[in-house]
Amino acid sequence: MGARPIAALNSLRFGNLSDDKTQHLLSGIVHGIGHYGNCFGVPTVGGEIYFEDCYHTNPLVNAMSVGVVKSAQTVSATAAGPGNPVFIVGSATGKDGIGGASFASADITADSMEDLPAVQVGDPFQEKKLLEACLEVIPTGALVGMQDMGAAGIICSTAETSAKGGVGMRIDLDKVPARQKNMKAWELLLSESQERMLMIVKKGRENDVLKIFDKWDLPCSNIGEVTDDGILRFYMQGRLEAELPAESLVLGGGAPVYEREYREPAYFKKVKSFDPADIAIPENLKSVADQIICIPNIASKRWVSTQYDSMVGTANASTNAPSDAQIVRVKGTRKGLALTADCNSRYVFADPFKGCMIAVSEAARNIVCSGGLPLGVTNCLNFGNPYDPEVYYQFVEAIKGMSEACRKFDTPVTGGNVSFYNQHPEGAIYPTPTIGMVGLLANVNDKMTLDFKEPGDWIYLLGKSRDDINSSEYLHKLCGVEFSPAPHFDLEEEFRLQQTVSMLIAEKRVSSAHDISEGGLFVTLCESAFPRGLGFDVRPEQTGIRKDAYWFGEAQSRVVVSVPGEDLHEFESMLQSKGQTYEKLGMVTAGLVRVNSENWGHIEYWKEKYDGAIEMHLNQYLPE
Repeated sequence: MGARPIAALNSLRFGNLSDDKTQHLLSGIVHGIGHYGNCFGVPTVGGEIYFEDCYHTNPLVNAMSVGVVKSAQTVSATAAGPGNPVFIVGSATGKDGIGGASFASADITADSMEDLPAVQVGDPFQEKKLLEACLEVIPTGALVGMQDMGAAGIICSTAETSAKGGVGMRIDLDKVPARQKNMKAWELLLSESQERMLMIVKKGRENDVLKIFDKWDLPCSNIGEVTDDGILRFYMQGRLEAELPAESLVLGGGAPVYEREYREPAYFKKVKSFDPADIAIPENLKSVADQIICIPNIASKRWVSTQYDSMVGTANASTNAPSDAQIVRVKGTRKGLALTADCNSRYVFADPFKGCMIAVSEAARNIVCSGGLPLGVTNCLNFGNPYDPEVYYQFVEAIKGMSEACRKFDTPVTGGNVSFYNQHPEGAIYPTPTIGMVGLLANVNDKMTLDFKEPGDWIYLLGKSRDDINSSEYLHKLCGVEFSPAPHFDLEEEFRLQQTVSMLIAEKRVSSAHDISEGGLFVTLCESAFPRGLGFDVRPEQTGIRKDAYWFGEAQSRVVVSVPGEDLHEFESMLQSKGQTYEKLGMVTAGLVRVNSENWGHIEYWKEKYDGAIEMHLNQYLPE
């Protein structure tokens, strides 16, 4: 659409990390992301990784790309103007990926390997040349519209651009540059070969486009023209191979809209029957913390992040100063973009409506804690078979939750995609509506980081501690409880908290801000202490709350901040004026970790466990 990509993020889901298959998949996928991003020249600045048994057969790879374009220079994926030529540009078309979209819409069974299509062959250097050629063509004014070719290839891109413009096309498939000889018409139509674009060019401006693509040494072929009757006609050697209305292939036209049956999942009975009183309160909190900090969903992902190029383009502002969201500079301005991708799918599994609201809210909270203003959302909605009424219930309720949260935070959903049929032989994956969110910093130098700054600074918890261990990593991974409700969440409470945090950052009243998520309060304190090798001495005055819930529970709408000692009076006065609940937890130390007056060792002890947990599983796959 005319934007230059400046950053990439990803959200990855795998099975149990102790499994050889999971380690093999993780290694290959991370290597593929790192290789392509490095060659393509777009930094991978952030993301998330979760490991749950339900993803063993069906891992998820969700990718998010962020670009910058001047508002008056966007390009639409719309065809218009009967007689205007239609071009295919970029890589030649091969048989790779044929049937990929239909394979993605099938349940995984023991026989699925027999139907696996040839995976698309990616070439990042071709993609880089295609990017530069397209961005060079746009300012010439020769383009009417442009769309990339993804699922279903030529048939999809021609249908979508034609339907948007209310026109048709005549396409000569024998003019499509092909990598293999004697490709059939249907193979050319359905190939999902990568690094290709469909361009609708203004009649008479063909040579302007051809010259640029010749300069970049890329195939560029005039394969047809726009017609005025709304019909797509595909020819091969002058013979009509297919003829159908473009509108019938797109939603809103002739494509059917289904009203699916849905019902509350049977497993909700197990969720609702959970009683935290059945879980014994541990006597030794440090022993629990020792295990929590090593859970792969919580521990450092440095084994992954070090394989990505996060610095190419020199716009990443988060490399040496971590924030809850990733900060990227908008070159030529003082502005910065705050980027994040979030979803705790176990929360969505427990309560699709509330869980998806939490996903949106956590994304917004990450951006706010980084000093940004949330602007908009994209998503990748990963669910099981929609013909299963219980799966479709998850989908319906998640969309409702997303809608309500996005309206509250004024973050429109600008686009996204849906991935159904994510099944394994025992059932569906956890419902995983991954939320990508972008926020704005008016001045990138005003970003807020998550790290404690100085020994002697005071540590506060904004929000309310609750007697809640529901759906926590502690309950699931250490106590072995699969079914429990989603953690506490209230949308109004969340919104007020985020407004308070934004005000504190704008008024420069806090030195750090880090939200509480997986692993609870103790993990959040550790993550704020790690970057500068500092520690913490926390002695909260809490009564009536389980010790495990207080330190490892994942109740939402909580943020840990640090405050210089001389600013405490003004800081607390501001919180009281806003009616914000808070707790004074303790103080930043030079490295010692003390919890409830107990000596828990030096912060380096915890950092070593945190940094090495995933690598302990993956020694055979460590990059050389």
